[in-house]
Amino acid sequence: MAWSVGKAQDPEFSQYYANPLYLNPAYAGSTECGRLGLNYRNQYPSLANAYITYNASYDQSLPGINSGFGFLVMNDAQGDGGLVRTSAAAFYSYSLKVSNTVNIRFGAKGAYYQEKLNWDKFIFASQIDPTTGNINPYSGEPPPPKDNITAVDFSAGLVMNYIDKFFVGVAVDHLTQPNLSFYSNTDSKLPMKITVNGGVLINASTGGLGNAGGSDIIIQPNFLFMNQENFQQLSAGLYVNKYPFVVGTWFRHNFQNPDAVVALFGITYINLRVGYSYDFTVSQVGGKAGGAHEISFAWDFCLLKEEARRHIRAIKSPSF
Repeated sequence: MAWSVGKAQDPEFSQYYANPLYLNPAYAGSTECGRLGLNYRNQYPSLANAYITYNASYDQSLPGINSGFGFLVMNDAQGDGGLVRTSAAAFYSYSLKVSNTVNIRFGAKGAYYQEKLNWDKFIFASQIDPTTGNINPYSGEPPPPKDNITAVDFSAGLVMNYIDKFFVGVAVDHLTQPNLSFYSNTDSKLPMKITVNGGVLINASTGGLGNAGGSDIIIQPNFLFMNQENFQQLSAGLYVNKYPFVVGTWFRHNFQNPDAVVALFGITYINLRVGYSYDFTVSQVGGKAGGAHEISFAWDFCLLKEEARRHIRAIKSPSF
């Protein structure tokens, strides 16, 4: 077996607002309380566990210096563990009050990647008996010179919100485009990724924008656009909130191939949030791949006194 070039890529989440640090570094510390998040995604489970991703994150606001910080660790296993990426990242954000209604947060991220290749899990064409279909455990394919590589990477982003009525954000990941090749003479850079997201908060109970109360029915149309090298993707949909429940649906379209219709159900209990979403695959991969299951858990807990929290300009983006 031989190939000329290989390109690394990033894991993807459907509940992107339930994983805010991964979406945009500027979201670090963007809530009034400390925030602990856990996320799990199993994509195409019928294809021998094609993609399994999980991460844990924590972020906290620092109102005394108009800042926030956060940490995130992630594990992404592809091809039933044939290729595993583990990463750890630290975040810092700064909040700038432009006016009484407009606030902009700037964020930065520094990450450390470890890429592990489990060569024994790969099956090559030369191992398969064309008559019986039996698999010979010995492939005869030489492994790469190294099966473990590390790299350092940086990202940046900003989010602008107008009170609690609407918001828009831009993030640029992999500014340094680290080389994640297992071959010394091959260049396999992690391409730069640009993400643009935004949304509007509609108060269906009062008929206006923003000013959401605990018992109001809230509708939140949202979009997310991503570009990574020659790949573009657009997600559009909406969330409907009636405390303590939220339901959502959106359509994710890769410009070369429609991808999935996503359905979400979430519940909030005091400071806890749990969400489940399922991707109904409409791409050429087909429904037999098993779609994608995703579960999110978040816990908000306040370490700051109420007087200090009054100075925090929280971003009213969706929770899932």
